[in-house]
Amino acid sequence: MMRLTLRVLAALLGYPSAELQAHVVEMRSALREEGVLPAVAAQRLDPLLDRLETMDLLDLQADYSELFDRSRSLSLHLFEHVHGDSRERGQAMIDLGAQYLEGGFYLETTELPDFVPVFLEFASCLSADEARETIGQPVHVFAALADRLDKRGSPYAGIFHALVALAGVRPDADALAEIAANTPEQDPVDVDAEWEEAPVSFSVGGAHEMGGPTGVVAKIRAANRPATDRI
Repeated sequence: MMRLTLRVLAALLGYPSAELQAHVVEMRSALREEGVLPAVAAQRLDPLLDRLETMDLLDLQADYSELFDRSRSLSLHLFEHVHGDSRERGQAMIDLGAQYLEGGFYLETTELPDFVPVFLEFASCLSADEARETIGQPVHVFAALADRLDKRGSPYAGIFHALVALAGVRPDADALAEIAANTPEQDPVDVDAEWEEAPVSFSVGGAHEMGGPTGVVAKIRAANRPATDRI
């Protein structure tokens, strides 16, 4: 099982709060008792857990916002990296929401379905094999985020290294190149202005311009297939 581990990782990726800080000891214990993370991956989480225990909450919140709210390249929305600004993104969001419903997972949050903590909560409701397959589908996104956060010296990188380790899948080079094209590592000077200029539209019942589904399973699996299979 990896249910508790995935829920801890989802919680750690949430906006820092006093409640989160108060449960760091329990999170450490859950990770240790479930014991599904390789030792190196588990150790990479220690700097983040230590910061949550010792840093001032306002400083933690400011750091979080600077990383994830002000940086498109570090967006915690999967389809930002998979689809970029393409119109496929809206339909993919609908497909993913439908996938959650089919699995009996009802969102009680204002977050979008592709928000990584939400995605991890969904995976935590699955069997171990299903969870591993599910988080393995966007493993190239997790690997890209781990690398970008490493370059910034952020302890949040440990979360994404842990997800790659749990997935047990080697990220595909072509899929990583696609992510680099969709969300370049260097953010524009005015991120807010760029996002405002490229709104995402959501249309129920809309179709993929090439035909077929655009949900997380279809899109991310396609990105993981050899290039010759996608031509």
